[in-house]
Amino acid sequence: MTPALTRASARLARLGTPAVSVLIHVLVFALWVTLFLLAFGRGGVLAWSVGLAYLGYDAALQVFTGWQIRRIGRSAPPADAGTDRLTLAVIIAARNEAAALPDTLAALLDQTDPPDEILIADDGSTDATTEILCENYGFEVSPIGHTSGPVRLGSTALRWLRLAHGGKSAALNAGLLRTDADVILTVDADTVPDRGAIGAVRQAFSREPQLVAVTGVITPRCPPTVLGRAMQYFQTYEYIRNFLGRYAWMGVDCLQLISGAFAGFRREAVTDVGGFDDACLVEDYELVARMRRFAGDQQLDWRFRVLGDAQARTEAPASVRAFLRQRRRWFGGFLQTHWWYRGMVGNPRFGRLGTVMLPVKAIDTVAPLYGLTAFGLLVYFLATRHVAVLAPVLAVIVGKIAIDMAFGVWALRHYRRWVGDPGRASLPAAAAALVLEPLTFTLLLHAGAVLGWLAFLGGQTQRGKNGLPLRHVRW
Repeated sequence: MTPALTRASARLARLGTPAVSVLIHVLVFALWVTLFLLAFGRGGVLAWSVGLAYLGYDAALQVFTGWQIRRIGRSAPPADAGTDRLTLAVIIAARNEAAALPDTLAALLDQTDPPDEILIADDGSTDATTEILCENYGFEVSPIGHTSGPVRLGSTALRWLRLAHGGKSAALNAGLLRTDADVILTVDADTVPDRGAIGAVRQAFSREPQLVAVTGVITPRCPPTVLGRAMQYFQTYEYIRNFLGRYAWMGVDCLQLISGAFAGFRREAVTDVGGFDDACLVEDYELVARMRRFAGDQQLDWRFRVLGDAQARTEAPASVRAFLRQRRRWFGGFLQTHWWYRGMVGNPRFGRLGTVMLPVKAIDTVAPLYGLTAFGLLVYFLATRHVAVLAPVLAVIVGKIAIDMAFGVWALRHYRRWVGDPGRASLPAAAAALVLEPLTFTLLLHAGAVLGWLAFLGGQTQRGKNGLPLRHVRW
């Protein structure tokens, strides 16, 4: 644990929670209780008020996203502000990724603008990683904690850092300490960047000195099994919506989620805040929250971007069990981070991030509760044959699905323009996904969120150790 992390982390340097933050969170939960109780005292569509609120919130986000992306891809890139070519190092934190690592390395070495350095931070792999690196790249095995190489491959220096198993954050931090590149790019061992991705990241940092973090646009891929194809189908359109949402929040300087599978950071900014925190289930999300807090405290003009021309494909869960495990970690980590940085919620010192984005995130903490309650009430009304309730509710749901389909097709057209691929995904398939999701994929998402809540309340950390349970934490 570094002094910089201790100073910058809200987990370690705890501050009191402002009254406005407490009020926002209380109101979000109190509204759910109030709307739920209406189910037993009202007739007609108002009995499903919790569902109306859930759909209304989703519609409000659609309006916001649509407004922000209406000109996506049309504006010219900012004028070059930097004249120097920044150095860029890729850090791959890998544990038992022998099957995927060769493809990732091949893609990184085949870039139109290759990285200056690739550092494989081997997190105690016990599979064939050692054999592959020695046989394919001519490395010699070094002691734990030491770096092999460099092996020169064109203009790129490839190095191998062997570590005892300590988790992804520890591996990334070890890699961070062993490079002096201007920009670091974290790439998961199962993530394959497109040929122009590295160049797009380097150019973005070179032309905007205030830029400290970027994420590329990521596309999920699954094995070609029947279940794998189904999981890839739903996740593909989920990722499209999510990245369009990030673009929308970027437009009001509120981008907070930088995907660690393919994320670029200005190295100096990361070291200023203490690197990656291994106490969080999602180290990428927490790091950006910490950077945001640090920038607000120090009044720094730090900027965050999502780049449409930096694209990559990543392995996604191909089974229900793997998907739930991933979403349990993601949502649990989101709750951890939101809890630690709750003092920023509603705080004008952090600009629109504090006054707009983080209050929306407060709603997101309980949005699955709204969704599951709405679904449960529908089952209840159906089982008890409340026709007077079901008829108007079903009309609302059908209307919302129609809106979702129209918006989904329109948004996909804008997404295609953004990523420069007019054939990306399928318009009919995108519309069909929105019809199928409510009783399939959306329920899986909510189930993963419930598991995330259990992980959070149990105090689980990234490395599986128990942290401080919620009942021992005070506002």
